[in-house]
Amino acid sequence: MSTTELPASHAELMDGVYRWQRHIYDLTRKYYLLGRDRLIDGLDVPQGGTVLELGCGTGRNIALAARRYPDARFFGLDISAEMLETASAAIAREGLSDKVRLSRGDATDFDARALFGIAQFDRVFVSYSLSMIPGWEKTVSAALAALAPGGSLHVVDFGQQEGLPRWFRALLRGWLRKFHVAPRASLRDVLESESQRTGATFRFRTLYRGYAWLGVIGSRK
Repeated sequence: MSTTELPASHAELMDGVYRWQRHIYDLTRKYYLLGRDRLIDGLDVPQGGTVLELGCGTGRNIALAARRYPDARFFGLDISAEMLETASAAIAREGLSDKVRLSRGDATDFDARALFGIAQFDRVFVSYSLSMIPGWEKTVSAALAALAPGGSLHVVDFGQQEGLPRWFRALLRGWLRKFHVAPRASLRDVLESESQRTGATFRFRTLYRGYAWLGVIGSRK
């Protein structure tokens, strides 16, 4: 999908939300976007492998992953031009421009070959983006379609806070709504269903008493 074909309402919404937030995003989100570093450590990227992040935002995760796996090549996609501007600056500042390529696109419907010149990836990951994407289930399907044989999809996002006090859940969800974020109650079911549909393996962990959920789908070789 080309930039001109992006769903204008959601792209404009994200640009509006993050036009100013992007400047303090990483400083503030480190306190409540928990489990991101655990996801990156678990990518286990093969030597010379390719990695795609859907909803790359400010570039924080993809830069960290690029340093963690120096022999791999990285690709990032986001619908927000504002976020991509911040991400591009961060990648350049880290001296990673030769390892990381960014493009604007819709995570629910993208043509990886048209955007990046590569159709399949050894690893695809989505960090705290599904809770912001309308029709997020399509992102899971699109991510699996972009996996190379033997590759894996890694997802971390808000859980249902099932082991935390009710007052905390209410406070967190009220805060998240201000940024158009909604924890996906069916996330585990969708990931498991998609893994069964594709004959893939599935691993799932609850983190921090259900504050976050971490899922991994491994495709067949």
